[in-house]
Amino acid sequence: SVIPITRTSAPLADAMFAVPNPTLAESWLGALAYTMQLYFDFAGYSAMAIGLALMIGFRFAENFNMPYISRSITEFWRRWHISLSTWLRDYLYIPLGGNRKGVVRTYVNLFLVMLLGGLWHGANFTFILWGVWHGGILIVERLTGYDEKARNLWWSLPLCFVAVVIGWVMFRAPHVGDAFRMYAGMFGLNGLPIRPETAWMVSREAMTLLEQEGFLRTVP
Repeated sequence: SVIPITRTSAPLADAMFAVPNPTLAESWLGALAYTMQLYFDFAGYSAMAIGLALMIGFRFAENFNMPYISRSITEFWRRWHISLSTWLRDYLYIPLGGNRKGVVRTYVNLFLVMLLGGLWHGANFTFILWGVWHGGILIVERLTGYDEKARNLWWSLPLCFVAVVIGWVMFRAPHVGDAFRMYAGMFGLNGLPIRPETAWMVSREAMTLLEQEGFLRTVP
């Protein structure tokens, strides 16, 4: 199911991100399509690597653990790209002092680790701001103890998912300005429905697979 979803969601995401001033429906459609594309691409490659390694006698750890059912960004980073988050923890967060040098230093370390995690993806302001977004949320969650509280809040799952999607928009956009044009659309500043000039780019197959293959397979 990885191949069909990426073949349909990737062109849809590309088309919606290329719209100059997307409407609310167009921008959210593009953001959700990219959210599914990124997960199924990356998780699919990781699964293939694990399978190929097993064929020659090596056992690799799982790299994704249903990240889109996370109830907090803290939990999201326990489930998403586990090899990277483990590396960031062991080789950046802990050497910087972790949480052993006081509260303020802990927050500074969290922020720096996510900032550097953004730079790890590329020397572009979009990746830096994506890291800042996640680092800022991690600080707020640690400061308020939200990670523990979120387990008992029904709205924590959709709230976390929306926060992740908002971050992916900055991650996907070629430039910061492009990301903010998508954000303007997500808040309905350019109108609400899909316009006729972009509707032809939204295929029935893409919509069907986004619903059936994408969202339903991110939950257990």
